[in-house]
Amino acid sequence: MTTPVHQFHTDANRAAQDLQQRAQIQSALSSYETACEARKSAFRDWESARQTAAEIKWDAVNHLDQHLREFADKLESRGTQVHWASNEQQARDIILEIIRSNNAHSIIKSKVMTGEEIHINEALEKAAFDVVESDLGEFIVQLRREAPYHFVFPAMHLKRGEISELFNRELGTALTEDPEELTMIARRVLRDKYITADVGISGANFAIAETGMISITENEGNARLTCALPKVHIALLGIEKVLPRLRDLALFLPMLATAGAGQALTCYNSLYGGPRQPDECDGPEEFHVVLLDNNRTQLLADKQQRDALHCIRCGACLNVCPIYRSIGGHTYGTTYQGPIGSVITPHLRGLQDWKHLSSASSLCGACTQVCPVKIDLHHHLLHNRRNAVIDKPVWREKLQFAIFRSVMNRPKLYRFCVRIGRLMQPLHRLVDGTRLDPARGWTQTRKLPRIAPQTFKDFWRNRK
Repeated sequence: MTTPVHQFHTDANRAAQDLQQRAQIQSALSSYETACEARKSAFRDWESARQTAAEIKWDAVNHLDQHLREFADKLESRGTQVHWASNEQQARDIILEIIRSNNAHSIIKSKVMTGEEIHINEALEKAAFDVVESDLGEFIVQLRREAPYHFVFPAMHLKRGEISELFNRELGTALTEDPEELTMIARRVLRDKYITADVGISGANFAIAETGMISITENEGNARLTCALPKVHIALLGIEKVLPRLRDLALFLPMLATAGAGQALTCYNSLYGGPRQPDECDGPEEFHVVLLDNNRTQLLADKQQRDALHCIRCGACLNVCPIYRSIGGHTYGTTYQGPIGSVITPHLRGLQDWKHLSSASSLCGACTQVCPVKIDLHHHLLHNRRNAVIDKPVWREKLQFAIFRSVMNRPKLYRFCVRIGRLMQPLHRLVDGTRLDPARGWTQTRKLPRIAPQTFKDFWRNRK
């Protein structure tokens, strides 16, 4: 059975050598950078906005129990059914039970990262329900039986021709590379799904404790149709999505749009607070909110790293990460990719199985610098590395560092090893990069630095 670390290294080697896709990703993200920088200048003080956002999320996360209770109480007072899911299996069971209790068959679903986290599509299909993604990018990758490539741009790795061939093969439409026509093809298919769907499943960008509402932000209007047309609306969200006050959206909505897509404001911003009321003409007859823990409270208990729960899923850290740009989103093998995914996945899915993601980083700090809520991402990657070693030390590494410490603490032994290393350099050049090379893990992609002909002490002594 392939382990996550082995699969990661295999996929990373393959993706890093795909120069065509790397160029495509670089081009797409370069356009994003230009737009994002232009939008940041519209803020009176972007750094001050980041600090304010970080403080609001700090309050939300550090008083999470209070805010969640207030959020749930306000929802329930308007007839919403609030469900608490401790893990992904429980969340799947709750959603399946809601669907079965309504004798539903057809399900329309807007973009839900937590849905990807609990593999809800697979569970629904296994239970013989018809489920269709309504977001254009998600719809495309669903047809390809792939996971989203990016938080914000699920199909950014595909070209128009590939999408056209996909639609031709799966939907029987004519080939075209016109973006508008490709969009209209998906629209025609999805319009019928909205009308016939019994249940709509959405996520939430934010959960407002003060008013008991979920906030959904989107660019296509598909989430509005998903939430409004079916008779049952199910919203699945992580417990960390809470914001204390409605006025906090005045900062977070434009900040999410700027950091996520380089926009002033996302096209559609909607608030949902309950099922259809007696004096209302539209909306779902039932509204269910599923609050997912799935090890988030374990991360909450970690004082050093709990600020990782501040994440608003804008994807900015992915966009600037040199590792993500080189290996792409699918290589990570998990729902949350890039720096933030490398930080939280070991907490959500197991430290020892996913610790390799924290080592897939240059530690350049670009992710921390760009994060709109000031999560200390590159230091958390180091924290994960440290915690993995403390939790389960690797005997080879312990032996290597014990030898290193012993040599470095003994000047005479250190000088002796330097002389031996200098004598061994010609031999190393003969085996450089081969299986006989003891430093092959390094020399496969780098040149081993040569030892200087003489030490500085020798140089100074000779100069005197």
